[in-house]
Amino acid sequence: MTDIEIAQAAKMRPITEIAAKLGIDTKDLHLYGNHIAKLPLKLIDEQKAKQKKLILVTAITPTPAGEGKTTTSIGLTEGLNRIGVKTTVVLREPSLGPVFGIKGGAAGGGYAQVLPMEDINLHFTGDLSAVEKAHNLLSALVDNHLQEKNNALNLDPRKIIWKRVIDMNERALRDIIIGLGGPKQGVPRQTGFDITAASEIMAALCLAKDIGDLKEKFGNILVGFTYTDEPVYARDFKAHGAMAALMKYAIMPNLVQTIEGNPAILHGGPFANIAQGTNSLLATKMGLTLSDFVVTEAGFASELGAEKFLNIKSQYGGLSPNASVIVATVRALKYHGGVKLANLSAPNPDAVVAGLPNLEKHIENIRHFNLSPVIAINKFGTDSQEEIDAIKNHCSKLGVKVAVCDAWAKGGEGAIELAQLVKEEADKCTSCFRPLYKFEDTIENKLHTIATKMYGADKVEYTIQAKSQMAKFAKLGLDKLPICVAKTQKSLSDDQYKLGRPTGFTVKIREFEIAAGAGFIIPIAGTIMRMPGLPSQPSAEKIDIDNEGNITGLF
Repeated sequence: MTDIEIAQAAKMRPITEIAAKLGIDTKDLHLYGNHIAKLPLKLIDEQKAKQKKLILVTAITPTPAGEGKTTTSIGLTEGLNRIGVKTTVVLREPSLGPVFGIKGGAAGGGYAQVLPMEDINLHFTGDLSAVEKAHNLLSALVDNHLQEKNNALNLDPRKIIWKRVIDMNERALRDIIIGLGGPKQGVPRQTGFDITAASEIMAALCLAKDIGDLKEKFGNILVGFTYTDEPVYARDFKAHGAMAALMKYAIMPNLVQTIEGNPAILHGGPFANIAQGTNSLLATKMGLTLSDFVVTEAGFASELGAEKFLNIKSQYGGLSPNASVIVATVRALKYHGGVKLANLSAPNPDAVVAGLPNLEKHIENIRHFNLSPVIAINKFGTDSQEEIDAIKNHCSKLGVKVAVCDAWAKGGEGAIELAQLVKEEADKCTSCFRPLYKFEDTIENKLHTIATKMYGADKVEYTIQAKSQMAKFAKLGLDKLPICVAKTQKSLSDDQYKLGRPTGFTVKIREFEIAAGAGFIIPIAGTIMRMPGLPSQPSAEKIDIDNEGNITGLF
């Protein structure tokens, strides 16, 4: 059975029943039908949250073969509940861009999914739409200011850094000219679109403490510069109040369920190669308040999503993760070992061994934060025992616990061994976590730490433009913000073609972007793009619906 067939065959429980497992009264639920509800922020108890266990799931460097972090996160949650640990999985929401593009949905897979799968992948509760509208409201107010208010702020149209967003992969909108120059057409200028997941509104949502804090973050968004190079912020357009009003319900985390009827909280969806790549701080604290363990994931691999979770989100939110899981697959390790995509199903233990240095680096990365990782081998039907043993033997030599996770095929039953190992590690760690750097350090030192320790680079080089931007950030008092590197997810380095564990390379920072509202600096390494395009055969071509409303083709 396909993922969608498994999801549609599952018997969902009323969301009120799922809420009752967490001790939530029905009157506190904002219901979206029978199987989805929003949770009010008043349920969060900061003191309770600090006493619970937080598990971070990350992975080896992504490959076209897939790794399965979400499937493993959900499977681990099912497994922990099966061994008697009250656990909630807290995940990001899917973006329509990848759903209709090449990656597909983000609700897990097989018998380790969150439900209702179709609703979650298509619009859900409208949170991404709210992010999009709040973002584009600011864009509209900026261009209206140029046209209708005679540019009273003296804003230079050539120095406006705020674009528009749409939740779709649409390469034609990357760079555009708007305004025809007539009295009714607006001031002509160059701009473009990013995908909604890359919006600073999304980043701010996922780091906000409450609606008041979110409104303040919106006001602090840097829109551009005047003709005399002075900064202009969203608050200068009186935009932040209306923007926050659009987020009244979007700021509330969403409660759904796993296939086995355990609680799942989904909220926010920033990508990890261009933003922080983690669900909202509010959703994580909600889960920690209401359950004993929270399993959450960070996008892509340890040097991207996990690094940002541990350095940015954890420091801003006062989180102290207790354990980390690194997801690896036999197929992905063979890819890092030099095997072509078409040949990954054929047994090849030597190629697995050749790819193990990549896993070894991610183990090293998690240890930099004083956490002991557990390796989850996400099982595929083509894996041979000899290949699995090669991974286990290598982990044994490194002193790392490892378990085969067969949650895709068996649900929680296939993740019990993993659950037991993770619980052992989490119970041993009460306050072992330590971040990699302090916000007060210089931009250069923070970036050097990330590049050398997490990527394995020798050094960092900057263009003249990048150096000039760093000086400007210091002048504006923004240089003490944390670092959120935008780089390829396909390699530990900034070169997507360097597989395995690259060494002897230099990370090249060509320019910076600033998310002053969300609260981080974005160095751009390589040719990273914030608006993806569709592939030659997009997933959208396979998605359909019949007269009874049954959807097919989602995965």
